[in-house]
Amino acid sequence: MTATDMTTTPARLGRLSAGLAGLTGWRRLLAAAGFGGLATLALPPADAVPLLLIAFPGLLWLLDGARTRRQAFAVGWFFGFGHHLLGLYWISAALFTDIERFWWALPLSAAGLPILLAMFTGFATLLVWTLRGRGMGQGLGKAVLFAASWALFEWLRGHVFTGFPWNLIGYGWTGVLPVLQGVSLIGVYGLSLLTVLVAALPVALADPAVPRRRAWGALAAGLALFAALGAWGGLRLAGASDATVPDVRLRLVQPAIDQRLKWAAGERVRNVQQQMELSVAAAADSTTAAPVTHVIWAETAVPLFLDQDARLRQALGSITPPGGLLITGVPRMEAGPEGEPLYYNSLAAVDGSGAVTGRFDKFHLVPFGEYMPLRRWLPVGAIAGNGAEFSAGPGPVSLDLKGLPPVSPLICYEVIFPGAVLPASQDGATRPRWMLNLTNDAWYGNTAGPYQHFAIARTRAVEEGMPLVRVANTGISGVVDSHGRITAMLPLGYRGVVDAALPEALPTPTLYGRVGDGAFGLLLLTCFAVGLRARHRG
Repeated sequence: MTATDMTTTPARLGRLSAGLAGLTGWRRLLAAAGFGGLATLALPPADAVPLLLIAFPGLLWLLDGARTRRQAFAVGWFFGFGHHLLGLYWISAALFTDIERFWWALPLSAAGLPILLAMFTGFATLLVWTLRGRGMGQGLGKAVLFAASWALFEWLRGHVFTGFPWNLIGYGWTGVLPVLQGVSLIGVYGLSLLTVLVAALPVALADPAVPRRRAWGALAAGLALFAALGAWGGLRLAGASDATVPDVRLRLVQPAIDQRLKWAAGERVRNVQQQMELSVAAAADSTTAAPVTHVIWAETAVPLFLDQDARLRQALGSITPPGGLLITGVPRMEAGPEGEPLYYNSLAAVDGSGAVTGRFDKFHLVPFGEYMPLRRWLPVGAIAGNGAEFSAGPGPVSLDLKGLPPVSPLICYEVIFPGAVLPASQDGATRPRWMLNLTNDAWYGNTAGPYQHFAIARTRAVEEGMPLVRVANTGISGVVDSHGRITAMLPLGYRGVVDAALPEALPTPTLYGRVGDGAFGLLLLTCFAVGLRARHRG
């Protein structure tokens, strides 16, 4: 960049910032929603992270024009609404599997969730506006204070009311694997904090109270930080082992069954038969690879009550590899304390004799999808449960299965919760050596949702330093090693199988695996301290 550019750019940004700060009424709110939508493009599957250098400064300049608490909250809320409306549009696709029954929920799914999630962004901008009104967060501290506030409320979004930590800003780096290695230290929340901080630094270029050299220096330092993080991540990847677990060969079965046919009464048995045929079919590399030891099916791949059907168990046992297991998702039913039926979204491991030798019940259920949190006001059944509601099992757990290292099973969106995918060490459980995620993204068709889900799951592997095997009815099945490298994959919509070795876990847990969000918490407090101390100093 030339000296002329360093002189003219702040002037241009100054005019832009003044123009955005001067917007009022619906123009300000529409601009906020637009910047929020732009920020969504930084996330999978677009992965256009540089757009954050436009989106977040735009938000802060709009916030400069707020004169009341209500206006400050509204700017953040509309940014969040635009952000989540574009980022979560695909959720509505699930309703079209039975639109005649669930048409009433279409506006709730399309706009209701973004309306609620935008509250967190609104409170983040309100906090920044309030603190700056008291003289804090001035100069470069403005970007630091904003990043800390954003990260705080992003963390709260992942925990409050069962949490929904989807599309965290840090996931924008899943397409840049060296930078993604940073989550092994500070987790995805910490990576979000650093990303927002650097993306917000251009606001200082338009601030006349900040010397130009200091503003440019801060931006250069921020970009250098990510360059250094990427260089460290590259070295980490260069030294990564390709070791796999001996005598284990997994077959991932992705049948790509249309969601409208998955639970149809006349199709259930046929669907199971189709997956049995895929399980014993010759793979493309069958002449050179070791024999399959374990077959894995997706979430509710068997849409029947396995425990009540001995013939079905024997049929599944007949296609189980000798001495191995068939691991599949199943619905499960048992009698409750008063004799009422309780339903679970479960995993079952079946051996060659047809016996169920391992079981796991999903513990983190999807609100409205698997249970109705507002049943008093919404007297309808859960969408994914075909009208019935599921009960939650205990978890996370470490499950011992024949011929396999201890595993942490995770069903569907249980994999999206950072720091909550493995059993706590204080519970006395054996630390797992791999994670198994069974899911069914056929609900969402060919939308951004399945790509986002896979990217999120992949991040868990890097955070914990532990391989992750993901098997979906469709979109996207694969094996990810402890550094986030994809070693096998079946793309969205593809019907078939892939055989793969099971990568070894890191010999010791990552820093994040040991302290969880502790490092992020320390980083967050540091940013708040720096931002709050920045009082009219430039």
